[in-house]
Amino acid sequence: MTKKVLLSVSLLMAGVSCIAAADKVSVVDRPDVSQYNSYYPSNKSPLQPQYFVKLPAGSVKPAGWMAEQLELQKDGLMGNLGEISAWLQKNGNAWLSKGGEFGWEEVPYWLRGYSMTAYILDDPKMLQEARFWIDSIIASQREDGYFGPETLRNGHLDLWSNMIACWIMQEYYEYSGDKRVIDFMTKYFKWVANYPDDKFLKDYWENSRGGDMMWSVVWLYNRTGDESLLALADKIHRNTADWTKSTQLPNWHNVNIAQGVREPATYWLFKKDGDLLRASYNVQSLIRRTFGQVPGGMFGADENARTGFFDPRQGTETCGFAEQMASDQIMLMITGDPYWAENSEDIAFNSFPAAFMPDYKALRYITSPNQTVSDSKNHKPGIDNGGPFLMMNPFSSRCCQHNHGLGWPYMANHLILATPDNGLAAVEYAACSAKAKVGDGTEITLTEESAYPFDDRIVFAVSTGKPVVFPLYLRIPTWSVKPSVKVNGKKVVAKLEPGKYVRLEREWKDGDRVELTVPMEVTMRTWQVNKNSVSVDYGPLTLSLQIKERYVKKDSKETAIGDSRWQAGADASKWPSFEIYPDSPWNYALATDSEIKVEKRDLEEGVNPFTVASSPLVFKAKGRKVPSWTIDEYGLTGVLPYACDPRAEEVEEITLIPMGAARLRISAFPTTAVK
Repeated sequence: MTKKVLLSVSLLMAGVSCIAAADKVSVVDRPDVSQYNSYYPSNKSPLQPQYFVKLPAGSVKPAGWMAEQLELQKDGLMGNLGEISAWLQKNGNAWLSKGGEFGWEEVPYWLRGYSMTAYILDDPKMLQEARFWIDSIIASQREDGYFGPETLRNGHLDLWSNMIACWIMQEYYEYSGDKRVIDFMTKYFKWVANYPDDKFLKDYWENSRGGDMMWSVVWLYNRTGDESLLALADKIHRNTADWTKSTQLPNWHNVNIAQGVREPATYWLFKKDGDLLRASYNVQSLIRRTFGQVPGGMFGADENARTGFFDPRQGTETCGFAEQMASDQIMLMITGDPYWAENSEDIAFNSFPAAFMPDYKALRYITSPNQTVSDSKNHKPGIDNGGPFLMMNPFSSRCCQHNHGLGWPYMANHLILATPDNGLAAVEYAACSAKAKVGDGTEITLTEESAYPFDDRIVFAVSTGKPVVFPLYLRIPTWSVKPSVKVNGKKVVAKLEPGKYVRLEREWKDGDRVELTVPMEVTMRTWQVNKNSVSVDYGPLTLSLQIKERYVKKDSKETAIGDSRWQAGADASKWPSFEIYPDSPWNYALATDSEIKVEKRDLEEGVNPFTVASSPLVFKAKGRKVPSWTIDEYGLTGVLPYACDPRAEEVEEITLIPMGAARLRISAFPTTAVK
């Protein structure tokens, strides 16, 4: 065959196997920040440019299983907390009238998740209720700029709850365009700028969480360009707890750490000092090296991390899950680093769903990677909380009771992000649709169809009124084995590197489709610090032993923690609590020399996949019981056994499911062998 014929065949094959030569395909570490998005506010000079830009609240509409989580929350505790919580009653509420009895973090905690869910679902009743509270917060502003309840602590105003309220205002403005918000926040931050340093951010909570206020300053500066806000960032940072030390944290409270992690990186946007950015990475690493040698994306702090308490039977507050997911999404926009998207998915898929009853009508304060009892007893000092903190109770755990609604809608808002080059990026994966302006300003709808994380195929469809050129970025997960991308059925010829993004720039037409496949395999991780225990992963999912769960209904009022308060008419029979006990053995060592086989089931529409009964994935493995591994002296799952502790002779088949579907679970296993 001649060279000419060979060349012709080669060109013909290239035409079959790849997209058109005019299309630009590249694999990149980050988007190029030398440009500025033309349609969505992002960091103005002199701030460090941001790598991803959030679309306005409500622009991304989840579908599939994530939409089901939001519907369950709407019909569950979050959507109906107004009939239970004493802090949400309107009579005597300090957020509605001066001098009211109820007036700290609870209203804004609840309203933040509630209002975002309302924008996503376009639910008229929820929108009306959210608007009532938002109008009341705006109306509460004093002439000098301060707003909300005047909560005094040691002679100074506690500003923590106002930080949450500012986040509510930001999302509301993006959704509605209500110009009152800009005036409201401008006036408030002028008051903050004049508040004396010796009284500013001195209480424990506000001091730990000053980064939340700084993120609102970034948001406002990007919309007003008010240069006085640059100096305000300096004031906030110097008065916030120091999250920049190399070997210690300001405190070891799990939620403070989950929020504080982003404070140095947020200040880096102003100062461009690389040490600040590295400090945020150090916080993330330090807590996980010390107390995070466990699966699920978090760390074993219960409420406060303590020396010696780092076994996977220690857990995290539900608040901690939600706040870490939010921090991950903010850190992703600041840094562009796909690590933060993967950490958010790790928590969302493996830790967060198990903190709730399957119908989202009750939650528990503490959820652990290894947890085989969920009762109403006091397990202190086994966990660092004195009271019934493992109980699924809608009347209890006051912070998480109000704050849990943040997790899913905030993640939904960040599934699809804008990029500095007027494109879009799919950074966390779940079925959804996003309306956005791209390229020359054409508004398109990008629809994502997938059962991910329960399936490895993700399809994107473009709907546009006219052809438009723009780049589309897709994150390639670090765990993916031989990922591939097709555009309109033709394979993209590029070396797709896990942990990076594939950038597809072309003239997109109505009906164009992109298919990303990220094959999943069963792999194992060893946690050396925790007695060389092993976790089993399948793509972004970590697996748990399937334990038969027995639910025991209890009276919510009788089993609530001490500081719980509820309305006089709250009906405990309508909102019961539940203890959960194991009705099958759980003390198994995993046979690591035996094949683990996966069985796939259909993902049923309208069904919560994060339950034992409805999990779309089931795995078969082998194991041996460890007789010495039992409930311990605190009534908790015992700490992991040692390698020398005897294993039973009998090898048994055991069933594994995604740990996010298991309210009782073992997800860090001692090991054994079949042979």
